[in-house]
Amino acid sequence: MTTYFQIFSLPPHLVIDTPALEKSFYALSRRLHPDRFAAKPAAEQEEALAESSRLNDAYRTLRDPIARTEYLLKLEGVELEEQSSAATAQARATGTTKKQVVPEDLLEEAFELNMQLEEMRAAKKMGSVGDPMSPDPQLRAELSGALQRAKSEFDAKLAAADADLATLHTQWDTALDADDKAAKAAARDAMLDLLNRRSYLRNLVRDVNDAL
Repeated sequence: MTTYFQIFSLPPHLVIDTPALEKSFYALSRRLHPDRFAAKPAAEQEEALAESSRLNDAYRTLRDPIARTEYLLKLEGVELEEQSSAATAQARATGTTKKQVVPEDLLEEAFELNMQLEEMRAAKKMGSVGDPMSPDPQLRAELSGALQRAKSEFDAKLAAADADLATLHTQWDTALDADDKAAKAAARDAMLDLLNRRSYLRNLVRDVNDAL
């Protein structure tokens, strides 16, 4: 099957000229516009519709650096922990949700954050401020402040991960152009680890936002 890169006549590079991609997308979209196939047989209309749908999917994927990286990794036969079929099968067998492996350097921070999240959830369950059974408003304010600081730290780590990913994109493209299999494998594995890390950080930020 034609890859998303091939649809736009692109090599499987991760550094992409997005304005050029957009221009190409609109040019291809005009060629597949339904009005051009109004008088064509039903089979041709359906084929054009399917091509248009795939074109839209390809554009949405390639214009986003994270989705583009995930797609390339799938083409290379690898996928994120939370997307893997093995993780899906295990979750279904045990009736649980998928769990990601915590990056080692985040173990202590993640543990502390989860403790704070539990405290905040417990505080909310006890009632709103002003309720005789509610916890000390000062305690809730302290918990909220701690979570806000944690969110800022994890947001910064996410930004750093995005910057590191951009560097790996360049490394991948260079290795691809040089047909350097070892360098390609190294860049691929590094991107996989980084995306798994980024996914874990994103989930932590989501949990903090939910608690706040």
